[in-house]
Amino acid sequence: MNILVTGGAGYIGSHLCVELLKLGHKVTVLDNLCNSQISALNNVSKIVNIKLNLNLKKLSFFNFCKADIQNIQDIEKIFLSQSFNSVIHLAGLKSVKDSVNYPEEYISNNVNGTLNLINVMKKFGCNNIIFSSSATIYGNSKEIPIKEIAPQLPINPYGETKSKIEGILKKTFELDNTWRIAILRFFNPIGAHHSGMIGENSNDIPNNLMPCILKVASGEIEFLNVYGDDYETHDGTGVRDYIHVLDIVSGHLMALNFLKKIPNIVTLNLGTGVGYSVLDVIKAFEKASGKKIPFNLTQRREGDIAISLADPSYAEEIFEWKAKYNLVEMCYDSWNYSLKNQTKRSNTFR
Repeated sequence: MNILVTGGAGYIGSHLCVELLKLGHKVTVLDNLCNSQISALNNVSKIVNIKLNLNLKKLSFFNFCKADIQNIQDIEKIFLSQSFNSVIHLAGLKSVKDSVNYPEEYISNNVNGTLNLINVMKKFGCNNIIFSSSATIYGNSKEIPIKEIAPQLPINPYGETKSKIEGILKKTFELDNTWRIAILRFFNPIGAHHSGMIGENSNDIPNNLMPCILKVASGEIEFLNVYGDDYETHDGTGVRDYIHVLDIVSGHLMALNFLKKIPNIVTLNLGTGVGYSVLDVIKAFEKASGKKIPFNLTQRREGDIAISLADPSYAEEIFEWKAKYNLVEMCYDSWNYSLKNQTKRSNTFR
């Protein structure tokens, strides 16, 4: 297949490119590099031994185009260069904190950008899309673990944009049931490729737990801030369903195969079904790395919730998919990536 991966230079996207290329698919990445680095794709190229091509006029198996989904002409340029069988849509802003501060920017990028993408797909006759949604659409769900039928009650603008995009995709299928759509709501991805060559490495100051732990472990910051110790959880800190990025990738690959069967729309959780608190993750990381992680308990952050935990049974029923990595393995792979890249923070193409 010939596949367009939006946001393909990012954390999940780069890992997905590795596996798609290994399976023999042709891959073109669309990314504006606002929170990612071209070096990730260069490392993907090294892992799979396929050269990264930056010229859409001379296509290869692995292509990159610096483009923005907010600019419909950018998207059309890529579709004019070749015919795609499927789109895997990962592009979008993803910080809960920033979405609270800049909600208009999140609507413009995530929602309007997706509308641009869908309109171009319609224009060029490509009706196969996998959308990477998020557990944030469930908000402070009373149903734990969370099934896909749980109400969508996002409590921050980031979650609201994901919910709106899901609504757009559902309406798209209602109006034209020849579409093949998979909506994957993944929980909290951590970990990295086993080679240590690609992992989570955003351009922004990290807000997520694991990147902050890695900065403490590597000595970049003195201690970890743990936001909230008064939640109704077993140790007072927030509980999340952490899942290895490679398990997220395998879910996307199974969705790709599922959509080959018949036109359909399917919505699935991607999670382990096991919840770990912030302090649990710290202990697991210390076990995996041998490093002590000093931390400071502080007040809750706006937009955070007590517990987010998946019920992944529907994904197992539909895709025969199940997460296989445990928390210590996730922490080990994250630390391995950090160790191998502490001196490689600069990007080579922006």
